[in-house]
Order: sequence, then C-alpha cells, then structure tokens
Amino acid sequence: MSVLKQAPIKADSSADLSLLNDDAELALIRMMASYPRFIEAAADAHEPHRIAFYLNDLAASFHALWNKGRDHPELKFIIEGQDDVTAARLRMVEATGLVIRSGLAMLGVKAAEEM
Repeated sequence: MSVLKQAPIKADSSADLSLLNDDAELALIRMMASYPRFIEAAADAHEPHRIAFYLNDLAASFHALWNKGRDHPELKFIIEGQDDVTAARLRMVEATGLVIRSGLAMLGVKAAEEM
C-alpha cells in the first residue's frame, strides 16, 4: 500500500491495463483472476487453509514483481514521465491489495495498512 501513497498520480478506472504486458505482470493478473475459483474450492472442500496458501502465493508473486523492478527499471511500478504505464501498474497494485484484504477478511484477519 505504500506504493499507492508514494505515487505522484492516482490510479483510476480509466487506466489502460493493456500496458501490463510483462510475463510477471500477466502471471499476477492471472493469479488474481483465479481468486474466485480458489475461494469456491476452499468452501466446497471445507478447507480454509487453501485461502491462506493462495494469499501467500499471491503475496510472493507480487513481491517477485516488485523485485524484478529493481533489476529492470522499466518494470518499476512508478515510472517518472510515464503516467499511463504508472496508472496501469497502480491499478494492479490496488487490485492485489483488494484481493489480499478480501482473503484475509474471510479468514478473520484485518489487513495491516503498513508494515
């Protein structure tokens, strides 16, 4: 969430998500898209631990993408002078946070805003 606080622009619903085309970005998006199926499978099997494992994997994928931006500056979440790419990546960051907060809430855990 600190990425969103540091951003010079706000992410909004008009962001062009087609700009997210790196393999790691697409993998994270696919993982988030599978969230409803994970929840349904966990509920059907009465296995809430599946949600915890999914959230751990999602956080690990997000962290890997964050680290990839350190090695490849063109993949940073915030790129000065490229508001369109930054807005798309901020939407991805927001979506990741939303999924994590939602999953934690199902487990009865309140997500921390800062670490």
